[in-house]
Order: sequence, then structure tokens, then C-alpha cells
Amino acid sequence: MVARRSSRSGWGTSARAAGAGCPRIVFLVWRDTAHPEGGGSELFVERMAEFLAADGCDVTICAAAYPGAAADEYRNGVRIRRRGGRLAVYLRGLSYLAGAGRRADVVVDVQNGLPFFSPLVRRGRIVNLVHHVHREQWQIIYPGRAGHLGWWIESRLAPWLYRRHQYVTVSDASRRELIALGVGPDRIAVVHNGLDDPAPQPRAARSEQPTICVLGRLVPHKQVEHALTAAAQLRATVPDLRVEIVGEGWWHDTLARRTAELGLADVVTFHGRVGDDERDAILDRSWLLLAPSVKEGWGIAIMEAAAHGVPAIAYRSAGGVCESIADGETGWLVDGEDDLQKRAEELLTDPTLRTWMQANAKARAARFHWEESGRQFADLLELRPSDGATG
Repeated sequence: MVARRSSRSGWGTSARAAGAGCPRIVFLVWRDTAHPEGGGSELFVERMAEFLAADGCDVTICAAAYPGAAADEYRNGVRIRRRGGRLAVYLRGLSYLAGAGRRADVVVDVQNGLPFFSPLVRRGRIVNLVHHVHREQWQIIYPGRAGHLGWWIESRLAPWLYRRHQYVTVSDASRRELIALGVGPDRIAVVHNGLDDPAPQPRAARSEQPTICVLGRLVPHKQVEHALTAAAQLRATVPDLRVEIVGEGWWHDTLARRTAELGLADVVTFHGRVGDDERDAILDRSWLLLAPSVKEGWGIAIMEAAAHGVPAIAYRSAGGVCESIADGETGWLVDGEDDLQKRAEELLTDPTLRTWMQANAKARAARFHWEESGRQFADLLELRPSDGATG
């Protein structure tokens, strides 16, 4: 994933002074944005936490530790507490709730496939934050029994365990999936993702060479291989094609080998993890974003690209992308790899269509602000200055 700038500075001053009686919020999350595997769901959590902190709340994020990270950090008004690894973070989160975090007014339990099981140690208010349902991803990441167990926990155990608690998700598509798992529709709110800069100033000119961008973590369920295959097929009609891959992840070496097998070594550039300015410049130069992920709760990368006037192509079956892309206006929703390649060729070779979609994408992205998302999230929590613990 790429580095992110903070958007808190644009939110103004706190509506109430933090101190005695200020609401205490604890987020339990697998990773934070600085984690090497941090992504869009972590960005949503931190932007909501920063908004609440700016509004006078005492906010703590409990996340996993990783090499080189401080165990405790205070960033943009939010306390970040890192303990435990990939799985131990769940036990450390519960331990915190049973100890120092027991006086929290609200616990936001971020279910990234697995929840933190916070109802086991807490009787107070819990909000279950689910970006998307991981049905397809379990067998991709954990083939066999482990994947079946993960899906059973997500689809059966979690809905029962959180049956008395509020849910929040980031798209209507994810809301429908949660309803299908038995979560009552009256308990599911939708708060869309925002953007740090919905109308950024260009940092680079559009490339004269046809350029495809892929933006996100390099993990199997992002299916970056599909973008590579499409690029290999497109070379026949777009001989000067370039592919810019921005992000890092443990699937990098597999993707590098696939790039060589397809004869794309002179076409593809792996940029790894980059800063905001470099990411923005790459998007400014790009003609098209390919987002062939198995599933997305929303698709922050799609909207970041749109803000730079880059249309996107994603799979119709991938959930929230059906809302981040206005099909046929800001990009295309497709039904398979052949359709992906066909629509990419159409955009790369038709300058009139591409220019029209670029303008549409920029206009739509300008409507998505983190501040508005933060207001909606705060309203959902119904925060009031607290006289004491509720948990």
C-alpha cells in the first residue's frame, strides 16, 4: 500500500474540549496504515478516529505490532497501541478491553474476516465495522480446513455473537451481503469512504504513452495477474503500452515471475510503497486504472484514481466497486478477463471516450470528503460527553 497524508488539518477545531467527560472510543483493528500490509480498510478506521479526536473524543486504536514500529504512538490526536502479531493481536485487544480499556464508552470492533470477539469481555456498547464479506477470499488465502473454519466464523459465529450490536459498513453491496448472513437490516448503517484530496492539483502531465496503473497491496485476492495478462494481450494493438504497479506485499515475487513469463519486463514497473507525491504523479500520468480484485468493500484506490481523472475497470462481482465506479461513465464493470481486456483496449484506443470518462471521474470524486464520512460516523455513534464508564 502507499503512504497517506493526514486529512485532519482540514477539519477545523474541536467542537468540545477534550478532558474530563469526553467520550472514550476504542478501535480494535488488525493493522494500522503504517503496517506493511495496511490498506483501505485501515485508512477508513484512522480517518474516522482522527475526526472523532478532532471533535474532542479520547480515541485509542489497538492494532498489531510489526518490526520497527513503536509500541505506543500518538498521531493526529489518536493514541495508537501496537501489541501482538497477526493472530495474537486479537488476544491483546481483548486483554486491553478487560483492563485499561474497560471504561470505553464505545468499542469499534473492526471485523476484517475475523472479529475481535469483544462481546466476550464487554457488556457495553459495541459497533461492528465490516468493510466486506470475505466469502471468496478464505480459500484463496487459507485453502482447505483453515479457510472453511474462517468462513464459518465470519458467516455463522460472528452474526450470532454480535446479534445485539450495531453494524457499520462502507457500501450498500456489503450491507446486502451482511443481510444475507442474517444481520438485521435495521442494525446496519452505511458510511462511504472519503478522499484526502477530492480535487487534487496535477503533479504531472498525462503521459504520451498509453499507461495502465494498478494501485494497492500485492496479495493474491487483488488478482494483479489479470492486469498483467490483459497487458500482454493489449500489446498487439497498443505496442507502446506501459504498466505502473504501485504497492507492496508478499505476492510481489510471484507477480515479478509472471511478468517475466509474459515477456513484459520492458513494459511493467513495480514501484513498491511510495509517498503521496509520487503516487499522485503516477496517477496523473496514467490513462486507466485496472482493479481486478476478487472483492472490495468500496475501492478507495478507484476513487483516488478518479480524483486524478483516471477511469477504472473492475469486476462486477467484486462488491463495493459497483458503487465506486459509475458503470459506463467513470469506468467499466466487467464480467471476466476477456471483457476486462476488451474494455481496456477500448479506453486506451478511443481518445474521445477516454477524455469524457476522465472528466466524469474527476467530477464524481470531488463529492467524496472524509469530513462528511466522519460526521456520519460520529452521528452513528451518537456520542455525548460521558460522566463515566458504560462498559
